[in-house]
Amino acid sequence: MNAFKTGFASLLLSLLMIGSALAAEKVNINTADAAALERVLVNVGAAKAEAIVEHRKAHGAFRSLDELATVKGIGLKTVERNRERIELGNTAPRRAAASGATAAAAAAQTR
Repeated sequence: MNAFKTGFASLLLSLLMIGSALAAEKVNINTADAAALERVLVNVGAAKAEAIVEHRKAHGAFRSLDELATVKGIGLKTVERNRERIELGNTAPRRAAASGATAAAAAAQTR
């Protein structure tokens, strides 16, 4: 009976360790592909993961976790649920469509 308790306790401890290792997985939302985002983030399926990647391509790197909520289909609740799973990594300057307009406006002012 004592051997059973020891074996059961060892099994339980192993499962807890595996669970914590899986829960600790993180994803960099500025570099991850859609498959990685879908795998790691809670309540993010294939469509939302692809939306994150497309948003990043169109607007540049995310500079904050809360900025992720601007992606269609991702709300603040989803961001909060995943806060411990998300990394930003190095955030490059944002590529904005407005930067071309800003440059054109600056050029117009110098004329």
